[in-house]
Amino acid sequence: MRYSLHLAIGCWSLALPLSAQINPPVAATVPWQDSIHGYVRNDEYHWLREKTNPEVIKYLKAENAHTDAVMRHTRQLQEKLYRQFRGRMRESDLSVPVKLDSFYYYDRTVKGQEYAVFCRKKGSLRAREEVLLDGNQLARGHAYYSVDGTFVSPDHTILAFLADTAGSSTYTIYFKDLARGSMVADSICRARYMAWANDNRTVIYETYDSTLRDDRVLRHVLGTPQADDRLVYREQDPEFSVSLQRTRSKRYLVVYSHSKTASEARIGSADAPDDSFRLLRPRAAGREDYLEHRGDSLYIITNEGAENFRLMAAPLADWSRPNWSEVIPARDSVLLEDVLVFRDHCVLQERAGGLLRLRVRSWDGAVDRQLRFGEPAYTVHAWRSGDYHSATLRYTYSSLVTPGSVHDHDLPSGADRVVKRYQVRGGYDTSRYVSERIYATAGDGTAVPISLVHRKGLVRDGRSPCLLEGYGAYGDSWDAGFSANRVSLLDRGFVYAIAHVRGGQENGRRWYEDGKLLRKKNSFGDFIACAERLVELGYASPATLAIAGGSAGGLLVGAVVNARPGLFRAALMDVPFVDLINTMLDPAIPLTTAEYEEWGDPRDRAQYEYMASYAPYENIGAQDYPAMLVTGGFNDANVPYWEPAKWVARLRRLKTDGNPLLLRTDLSSGHGGPSGRYGYLRDLAFQYAFLLDIMGITK
Repeated sequence: MRYSLHLAIGCWSLALPLSAQINPPVAATVPWQDSIHGYVRNDEYHWLREKTNPEVIKYLKAENAHTDAVMRHTRQLQEKLYRQFRGRMRESDLSVPVKLDSFYYYDRTVKGQEYAVFCRKKGSLRAREEVLLDGNQLARGHAYYSVDGTFVSPDHTILAFLADTAGSSTYTIYFKDLARGSMVADSICRARYMAWANDNRTVIYETYDSTLRDDRVLRHVLGTPQADDRLVYREQDPEFSVSLQRTRSKRYLVVYSHSKTASEARIGSADAPDDSFRLLRPRAAGREDYLEHRGDSLYIITNEGAENFRLMAAPLADWSRPNWSEVIPARDSVLLEDVLVFRDHCVLQERAGGLLRLRVRSWDGAVDRQLRFGEPAYTVHAWRSGDYHSATLRYTYSSLVTPGSVHDHDLPSGADRVVKRYQVRGGYDTSRYVSERIYATAGDGTAVPISLVHRKGLVRDGRSPCLLEGYGAYGDSWDAGFSANRVSLLDRGFVYAIAHVRGGQENGRRWYEDGKLLRKKNSFGDFIACAERLVELGYASPATLAIAGGSAGGLLVGAVVNARPGLFRAALMDVPFVDLINTMLDPAIPLTTAEYEEWGDPRDRAQYEYMASYAPYENIGAQDYPAMLVTGGFNDANVPYWEPAKWVARLRRLKTDGNPLLLRTDLSSGHGGPSGRYGYLRDLAFQYAFLLDIMGITK
């Protein structure tokens, strides 16, 4: 099999015979076959899954070299964008300190350094700074390095942290003695998350199996071999995974076993970590339970008899189901997403009308207050860290036009104080931009929200470039938050829009249920309806409309460009999950079995045929496609690198246009891209330069 490529669109003219760079192995010429329900599939690019095959590495490097050659003329634009990004950020900055007992914990960044420095002060913010971890020192000698969690022991003498050196979301836990200032001769390999018991020497942690499914929770005692760690719980069902939580009261540890649609909880004492964990109640299909603790009661967020969830209370002395009582009832129009438990108050994180909101209640019923935000689209999140005994809620707020701010809200009185506004350097002026919320009508009559932002004075004549993004999976909602980097698009005349398609949870649990399994195509129809609405209202035209999505959002974009390629000028696909059928037919691939309840189980003929009818890779056609930049991460455990690689290879063979089709694989990172903050900005500048150049914007 030989590859040849000719790209021609304006300044994109380039002839490049890939066969001169790479001769695929013989396996590429032998169709890979798999039979299910009598169907036989041929995958001519299955050989790209051979990660240790030198020919695969050579192929990916050849694609990278080709992408660099095509993008060479945009280097000045990339550098300009990168300088703009850096010019807006406060490179030396300090996070808002979190008070835990007598210590204030925070992190800070230093100009020119890629990684954060983790610090604390004792007694007062005016006290001497103690550096706990310097991410820049830890990262030396590593192409990728990420600290993805820090956990201080209850007595504040030992710091545990999770480190990833590949971008594969698989961690080693290390320990630092804060009194001596030196690392402890102990570590835990193959970890995912952890929590301290209250004895300051026992760690409870998650680990995973060969498919990277979190399947076990174990106890580890500092100073003992990991081989001696004792099993707390093992999940045998391949469609379920485990996760770990410490209650805000610090009294209990909770082990969850959960699929996409069901969960059960086991509760253990943080004061007696050797004791067994007790089951709240056995799992049931479609039922989810999540716990918190206060005083003599457990508080349970459950969807039992409540599609949008409700809050129940159960006595610790006997938490059997007949003893539960309702605290917050179910509501058809309000999704209860989370409950933050304080000693005297609770804070409900809810979602209504497509927007997040925070509601404060006192346990005695004297206070019941909803926080109000005046913009049409925004995002707000309560901080889970902090003191359970406190009377202060800390939360973060931002919108498409308003930079982020951190607030302290007095729970008894409602007084609200801004403790930090994130600065956008370089003269950013909120008044120069407009945020809107509009709606598209899907084919079945459903109103689909669109959040958008643009410069004031926009003329809606269809000539403005527009970037429309979406996700629409797993019940993950895409909220309208601020991005200083996005200003580089807005100031060049772009409209930026978010399509809040079904499959997320913006409009409640039903919004999610209507965008998964045998209703997954609603996500694609919603996105197309949003694109058409932007064109209808003059925010864009097919000649100026670009779309973007990452991971499962990449599946959304892949399905949409197959269905309506002429509606878009360009597409950005970041680590896209496009090889749906092959992945779901292989239970050895990480995450596959847990995804049956999201996409479908191919062992069921109806589900297989439905997935096959929209799966991006299988549905590539001999037609014109928009210009595309597709990215992958070689160490990606969520969406393996071969998915974007195969997508591009088959597109290149079948598509009938001369538009650019570029693949860029980061050979040292995973799902999240580069680990350093400047590396991330370089990556984003590359993507923006591609988008701007396609739109004919060269400065």
